Amino acid sequence: MTTSYIKDLMLYGERINIEYKEAAGDLPKSLWETYSAFANTIGGVIVLGIKEHRNRYEEDRFEIKGVADADKMLKSFWDTINSDKVSRNILFDDDVECIDYEGKTLIAIHVPMANYTMRPVYINKNLLSGSFKRNYEGDYHCTDEEVKSMLRDANENGNDGLMLENYDMNDIDLPTLHAYRNHFKISNLDHVFNHLDDKEFLRNMGGMTTDRITRREGLTMAGLMMFGKGLPVRDRFDNIRMDYIDKTNLIGDSRWSDRLTYDGTWENNLFNFFTRVMPKLTADLKRPFKLEGMERIDDTPVHKAVREAMTNMIIHADLFITGVLKVEKYDNEFLFSNPGSLKLPIEDIMNGGNSKARNPRIQNMLRMIGFGDNIGSGYPTILRAWKDEHWRKPTLLDRTELRQVDLTMPMISLLPESVLNAMKAYYGEETYHAMTSEEQMILAYVWNGDSISNTELQQLLGLNSIEVGKILHQMVAKQLLNKENKNRWTTYTLLKDGNADSTSEEKTDVTDNVTDNVTDNVTDNMFLKLTERQKKICILLAKDTSLPASAMSELLSVSLRTVKRDLATLQEKGILIREGKAKNGRWVIVIPKKESNE
Repeated sequence: MTTSYIKDLMLYGERINIEYKEAAGDLPKSLWETYSAFANTIGGVIVLGIKEHRNRYEEDRFEIKGVADADKMLKSFWDTINSDKVSRNILFDDDVECIDYEGKTLIAIHVPMANYTMRPVYINKNLLSGSFKRNYEGDYHCTDEEVKSMLRDANENGNDGLMLENYDMNDIDLPTLHAYRNHFKISNLDHVFNHLDDKEFLRNMGGMTTDRITRREGLTMAGLMMFGKGLPVRDRFDNIRMDYIDKTNLIGDSRWSDRLTYDGTWENNLFNFFTRVMPKLTADLKRPFKLEGMERIDDTPVHKAVREAMTNMIIHADLFITGVLKVEKYDNEFLFSNPGSLKLPIEDIMNGGNSKARNPRIQNMLRMIGFGDNIGSGYPTILRAWKDEHWRKPTLLDRTELRQVDLTMPMISLLPESVLNAMKAYYGEETYHAMTSEEQMILAYVWNGDSISNTELQQLLGLNSIEVGKILHQMVAKQLLNKENKNRWTTYTLLKDGNADSTSEEKTDVTDNVTDNVTDNVTDNMFLKLTERQKKICILLAKDTSLPASAMSELLSVSLRTVKRDLATLQEKGILIREGKAKNGRWVIVIPKKESNE
């Protein structure tokens, strides 16, 4: 690291994976908590010799103190990390370095994300109370359940081979199993498994096992979850729900146009969920006419990518924790969500070549009928298909605070023509063309009201955290983006009316047709903390307190989901209160009036 890089870290770095510690005399005790937290989450950098004042703005947030005796501190660090203070040393010599910062010495410790077989990394010889993780609030003690999850993930054989006591063939839904066997036979016509009875077939596929010591036999987790009857599945795994929601072509205040969740009409096992949802997901995808010999081939890379996403959601899910296997279909986007966390660093997943499924037996069951593979090429397949369509890059987010992983697959052009034309009209041709390609792309992402983060942009733009941070910092300075800080997490939204040409036709929006007096009746500080879109929502509700969210969505040209998120934020800030029932209620604006200068 150099002095300039440290300056970049302080100014542009994401604080989710950077921790500054003063280290005035000895090693700070909290260093080891952060070491554990970084190792158990996504890794990060600990910088010793810098004091962070978190209640200040960027320019005076950091105070360079330096460390008094770097050699002594380094010796103390290596002695401690190689002792029983920590459960495992995952660092090499090159991971720790001294930096001369304008005459003062800093120490930088680069902590990688620990391999899943090494987690949890804990301190003070206490597995439960000494394990930490990192979120946007900082380092936190892992719950017992989080520790158990990491211990399960450390098992190279996966989670789904566990024998379930007292669950046997009576708990298998035979129509489901036979439907699977039909698929298996078509895909593997001459396979020897086709001649086995149901029980032996299931045993060979990893769905049933025998305890070699007690000689007791029973279904594995994979067998029950894939082919079980609904009631036994819910009895044993009542912590897991399966939910498909179609939010395309919504009319009025409708929340969905189609939904598949447990309603008593189907045996809710994973195979049934998979085979019922897949046709719904791909029904609207284009199928170009193509012949291979005399046979029509109507499968496309996009269809394969969607199947891959559905497969990955299932095989990487942590089925032991409370959560939802959720698939949401929008007019221009798919969302796949599963309980758990990423076992591998996101860079390794994007590059492919590694397959570390939590549920390898379920993975094999799906692979044997043509869904997914076991060589780690699934996510690159998705990225390649989306790139070929010139759509925005899918994003894979590990949402630590929710203990779930979200894969978002937008079917939107990188720079949609309508957005491109609107941006040129708003900023003017000269200003627009003076922007960098990255600035144009970021504005296109947030143009219709969505927010974006540094973490998401790293995947979308293929840049590192510092490179993205520099671009975002410049866009905020140019008044193109609005920056919203929440502890160590920062999001960015479109800042219109910042520096655009005042003659632009795009500035004529819904606020011209409703009362502007709301802005005169609120405190300056409170109103300035809102985004432009949130201010417009307040103005709309001042005109019509019973205006439905769907109408606001249409008037503001943003998604219904975005409006509902803003309404929730305004309620959290205490600006809006909802009175009455959902359908017949009304909104009340409770912003205090400005104080008089008299």
